[in-house]
Amino acid sequence: MEKVVLNHRNIVYFSTVLLLVFAFYGVSKIETTGNIVDDIPKDDPIAIDLDFFERNFAGVMPFEVMVNTHKNNGVSKSSTLKRIQKLENVLAEYPEISSTSSIADLAKFSKQAYYNGNPDYYSLPSSQEKNFILKYAKNTLGDSADIFNSFIDSTKSVARISARMKDIGTKQMRALRDSIKPKIDAIFNPEKYDVSITGTSVLFLEGTTYLVKNLFSSLLLAISLIAILMAWMFSSSRMVVVSLLPNLIPLVLTGALMGYFNISIKPSTILVFSIAFGISIDDTIHFLAKYRQELKANHWNIRLAVINALKETGVSMFYTSIVLFFGFSIFIASDFGGTVALGLLVSVTLLFAMTANLLLLPSLLLSLERMITTRSFREPLIDILDEEEDIELDALKIRKES
Repeated sequence: MEKVVLNHRNIVYFSTVLLLVFAFYGVSKIETTGNIVDDIPKDDPIAIDLDFFERNFAGVMPFEVMVNTHKNNGVSKSSTLKRIQKLENVLAEYPEISSTSSIADLAKFSKQAYYNGNPDYYSLPSSQEKNFILKYAKNTLGDSADIFNSFIDSTKSVARISARMKDIGTKQMRALRDSIKPKIDAIFNPEKYDVSITGTSVLFLEGTTYLVKNLFSSLLLAISLIAILMAWMFSSSRMVVVSLLPNLIPLVLTGALMGYFNISIKPSTILVFSIAFGISIDDTIHFLAKYRQELKANHWNIRLAVINALKETGVSMFYTSIVLFFGFSIFIASDFGGTVALGLLVSVTLLFAMTANLLLLPSLLLSLERMITTRSFREPLIDILDEEEDIELDALKIRKES
């Protein structure tokens, strides 16, 4: 490593730039998508049963539409029931969604039952029929009258349209929701009605979107806090920039691998970047602390300080990274897809980080030696004790309290 850092720094820089070009293209191919059960093996009984229901019954994932009229007994109005039926007809046009059920369907069944099951009367009751038919239905159902409560609330101001849908993934689910929303607004005036789409698939979509947004904010927060800590430790803003670079590049390379191998960002892979960054930055701090100690020991000879720091910490950084690599690699043997992705991506990121800390970081220190090794770096706010420094026991004195 010393020979590469001393004599072949241009190769290190060229390789880094080449990898970054390769990486940025891969990062552009990353998709933010995921299915609720896509981490379960395909031969698992749950996955097999789910596939059967999706092929034969249009899925099992709940899909709900809530209609709030903001008026007591607003759902009971004929105009509202007609709008609900119209929305059900719109939802029936989507093959991803199974047949729907709502208070409108219950009203039509009740009217048909009132007229002795005559299929010609399977329609929404008129304004005159509505009151006595719904009352008839409640009396007929008896103890089962709670079925009304599954479609409307106690004040009859909120109605529920229930359906089932396939596990189509967050990307298609977003497109489906965006397609349905304008049609809902065309049926229910947004100024009079408050209509919301919900259900397991929609909640999973919203949760994934929220996690992805917080991934970048939490990663940015972690980088900022670590940068502040390192600036306080080393008293050099330039050193902070140089030290963060070898730890950010591995994250970009890992993102590239996710793009090239179609590993999407989802709840099971979203923690990779924060975990890997937190572990890899430890090697950087360890190396820079030793580098500063070597500067003092070698009378500010930067070249010698870098080489000695690399010799002293390089082996420990290598073995630490290898141990962590194999430790996280154990997760690859899991049957759960999210655990496999976590183990694989964190392991690869740690190898990238180790290589960057052993080659790129020392190369940058040598190339930018006079620019970053300032007086403030030599005299930091806190002093890190050299654990290898010998302590003269004879010089220690114990003062006995009188």
